[in-house]
Amino acid sequence: MGWIVDNMATILVGIVVFSIIGLAAVKLIRDKKSKKSSCGCGCGCGGCSMNGICHSKKSDNTDR
Repeated sequence: MGWIVDNMATILVGIVVFSIIGLAAVKLIRDKKSKKSSCGCGCGCGGCSMNGICHSKKSDNTDR
């Protein structure tokens, strides 16, 4: 019991840090499932320079 009391601040900070990381991971997973953009702008891939490469048609991906 003394060890827990001696390290209470460290334990609480660890819980807060892991909670923030967990919430961020949950948000990323939910955004991925709802096909939201990870860049945060919400404008889609139309203005992205890699648009033609990362979202090319299925027939174009046969060589990969």
